[in-house]
Amino acid sequence: MRTMLLSFLSAAALLAAAPASAEGRLTIYTYDSFTAEWGPGPQVKTNFETECGCEVDFVSVADGVALLNRVKLEGASTKADIVLGLDTNLTAEARGIGLFVANGATPQVNVPGGWDDDMFVPYDYGYFAVVYDTEKLPNPPASLKELVEGDASQKIVIQDPRTSTPGLGLLLWVRSVYGDEADAAWEKLKGRVLTVTPGWSEAYGLFTKGEAPMVLSYTTSPAYHMIADKTDRYQAAAFAEGHYLQVEVAGITVTGAKNPLAEKFLAFMTGPGFQDAVPETQWMYPAAKTDKPLDPAFDKLVKPAKTLQFSPQEVAENRKAWVDEWLSVMGR
Repeated sequence: MRTMLLSFLSAAALLAAAPASAEGRLTIYTYDSFTAEWGPGPQVKTNFETECGCEVDFVSVADGVALLNRVKLEGASTKADIVLGLDTNLTAEARGIGLFVANGATPQVNVPGGWDDDMFVPYDYGYFAVVYDTEKLPNPPASLKELVEGDASQKIVIQDPRTSTPGLGLLLWVRSVYGDEADAAWEKLKGRVLTVTPGWSEAYGLFTKGEAPMVLSYTTSPAYHMIADKTDRYQAAAFAEGHYLQVEVAGITVTGAKNPLAEKFLAFMTGPGFQDAVPETQWMYPAAKTDKPLDPAFDKLVKPAKTLQFSPQEVAENRKAWVDEWLSVMGR
């Protein structure tokens, strides 16, 4: 009986110590590379928990498009308070499913083209690029055309546009340059594709293991190797046609609308507690002010000659057709 009583008292003490309601816990859906031990997630979690006296639970999937797919599947019963990891190529579609709410945040953000959206808040941005190994590929493609029409023995690893925001970004990059001839461009390019991965992490891992001399990534990726690895071996190829812009965002769900911590997190996200982690863990450009300047390595990165971008509405209206076209070509 004494043992049972002690067990009961211990359980009661634990319950008393736990958050009394959902207000003490924030659930954030995001992607694998964000929550990885080398990503910004651990630092962001610690900083926000210190500020709010709450608990943050990250739930991760392979990549950004998979995030939207998961929330759509869960519907209004989603456990996510916040979805972090969509981008502007998905915001119109995300708005249309009715599972996100407007927020009261007034973020002081600075992203290319400015920002005017009451439902999603940006936390970083970057430009898609072909990153190459200078030891294996001394003469990289200087344009998307050269990539498409180049030596098929020089392989590239890319990501799936059905699950990955970089994969979708490449799809839109090709479409923005080739227009209605995009299917013909993919027909030529597919011979150079070593494999298509579900997300960025798998693709970049294959690249750094030497499986292919090129990978679809970002103009900012070489900063990691310069700063962390102290090497200039991996570089981004500057493309004459320009580079496709990605702005990554977070939004509050219908579930999160009931949790006061959700809006607090969005406000925190555009402050230094989050933004200071972006350059050297997320390896992207911060979307808001940081407390310290960027490392000089960022000054050595490719500066796109032209910024390419479809509007969120254009992507929402055409994404399915363009992905189906890609599938048709890649499956032949």
